[in-house]
Amino acid sequence: MSWMAKLYETYEAAMQLDLDGDAKLMPISHTIQNAHIKIVIDGEGNFLRAEVLEKIPIIIPATEASAGRSGTKPPPHPLADKLQYVAKDYPKFGGKKWFDFDSYQQLLCEWCESEYSHPKSQAVYRYISQGEVIKDLIEAAVLFVDEEGLLLEQWEGEGEIPKIFKVLPKTKKLTDQGTALVTWSVEIAGDAHANTCDDQSLQQSWINYETSRGGLEGLCFISGERQSVAYSHPAKLRHSGDNAKLISANDLTGFTFRGRFTDTKKSIEQQGNQAASIGFMPTQKAHNALRWLIARQGFHNGEQRYVTWAVSGKPIPKPTESSWNLMSEELVLEDELPLSEADNAPDHTRNLGAAFAGQLNKYMAGYRARLNPTEDIVVMGIDSATPGRMSVIYYRELIASEFLDRLTRWHSEFAWHQRHKRELPASGNRKPKTETIWPICSPAPRNIAETAYGVTLTDELKKSVVERIMPCIIDAAPFPHDLLDSCVRRVSNRVSYKSDDFWRWQQDLGITCALYRGYFMRHPKPNLRKEYSMSLEENNHSRDYLYGRLLAIAECIEEIALSVGGENRTTTVARLMQRFADRPYSTWRNIELALLPYMQRLQVSRTEFLVDIKRELDRVLAAFATDDFTSERPLSGEFLLAYHCQRLEFPNKQTQSDSNKESN
Repeated sequence: MSWMAKLYETYEAAMQLDLDGDAKLMPISHTIQNAHIKIVIDGEGNFLRAEVLEKIPIIIPATEASAGRSGTKPPPHPLADKLQYVAKDYPKFGGKKWFDFDSYQQLLCEWCESEYSHPKSQAVYRYISQGEVIKDLIEAAVLFVDEEGLLLEQWEGEGEIPKIFKVLPKTKKLTDQGTALVTWSVEIAGDAHANTCDDQSLQQSWINYETSRGGLEGLCFISGERQSVAYSHPAKLRHSGDNAKLISANDLTGFTFRGRFTDTKKSIEQQGNQAASIGFMPTQKAHNALRWLIARQGFHNGEQRYVTWAVSGKPIPKPTESSWNLMSEELVLEDELPLSEADNAPDHTRNLGAAFAGQLNKYMAGYRARLNPTEDIVVMGIDSATPGRMSVIYYRELIASEFLDRLTRWHSEFAWHQRHKRELPASGNRKPKTETIWPICSPAPRNIAETAYGVTLTDELKKSVVERIMPCIIDAAPFPHDLLDSCVRRVSNRVSYKSDDFWRWQQDLGITCALYRGYFMRHPKPNLRKEYSMSLEENNHSRDYLYGRLLAIAECIEEIALSVGGENRTTTVARLMQRFADRPYSTWRNIELALLPYMQRLQVSRTEFLVDIKRELDRVLAAFATDDFTSERPLSGEFLLAYHCQRLEFPNKQTQSDSNKESN
């Protein structure tokens, strides 16, 4: 129950924050629902008008039972609810849904007759007691009936489809108008808050009444105090239609083995649960805090949710974001390192990651200054296996300094040149242009999943991948080798990408290089750990690294030759990349032969470029050991690092070459 205790503490801390509007936490004894119809009445309970809403999520009063209601005969909410509850004349117009007006009316009546009554709840009670809700809505052209006066299930008339049929869900193409949820607006002279869902005095009135009803007292395992214990726990944590619960232990039949516990419904009502009990107030506050955190700063991955927060309520960086999203401006500015005009050649020994590391540390220092090093940080992931049951799939408690250290380590170890777009300022009335840039940053878990299995991967597979990556970020665990291997194989098979998806292949290449670098920085076997530079390593004479450089040089020659000839087609290197990774020596011979006509073309129009590139090619070939060069052993993902670094180095060489020409 540690997670509930932390959420309970978070709620109490957040209530001390100066939050406005939608940023506020939901009050206890309330739930969130999508409203479809708003009925406006006056203070005496007389109908004024009604309108259809665009499925607006609203906060409504709820009992302990109705907040997590489910099943075939769910209990009513005390104020705003579906027509099958609030409309006494629902059966008269052919309503087919479960009908429980009597329970709804009784619940509202008890509230209105208590010392915690509110003028607006009394007005609603007077109105619904007249028993003409459906009749009024039909006359207001909100609901529609057929020739026999029964509620329509499908619109077959001419003209535009009425709004109510657009906002309500359909079952086998049929719409039950009785499922529309009604929210109330009570117009009283001098009251600026007519909508009941926005009236804080009404909300407090219900909270006071619901709390006063009390219940069985017991020891709360969250607060450690004796108080009214909860029998049912809230749902709707991820969205208004979410019926999955994190705590659901009210089934007394149909289970298998529960050890020595002999709970019955009667014994629970008299003595509480034998195993554990949670107070009504703590469970309400904990669930409301989690709902608030998910909506405010949660990471959405299908139905999976991850949320990271400081119990104090202070802002912290999201571990599920890429460093580009966290600090894009700093990355772009720092990564643009112009060559010095005094240099005669690019400095291949410079560590391009130093600028990124400096900016990352500066970014994290901002959070370190605001956070107490020992204050609590919580990372929590939830998902539902079935529509009614939710589980905690990931949970960690850390202190702030440890959390920021782990996050810094992830972003620095798994950093590489990543493909991104940025918008250039427009001049005059021209449309803004975009340019491709390669800032050094780390990838996001969602993008890693798409790199490993493609953009068409299922939601279940994507959730599984993210679930496996979270320990790498939060716990500094080694990266899964099978995920890395899948990324390397997909990126090596370049022809599997569509011709207009070259940008996606570039993006996946950058992500794969980041994962390969990070994998070896925290290799499971310490003796195999190594750190790859993010710039070209000209002194790296590893066979796989040298072959990657050869591949990039060959592709550069072919691309320039095709450009000179005005041709736009796939290069030989792109077509043979997968084969090259499997059988490098024999495939290189084919690539080398294919380069001859391109070199002849460049001999005439780009002589200086050809001389420089051939000199580079010879240097790489000379660095091979004879046995390494002729070996057909498959290449590791290291060749992709060398290929990418060599490709990124060519613009620098071209810039330097142009500078030398100008100086001469």
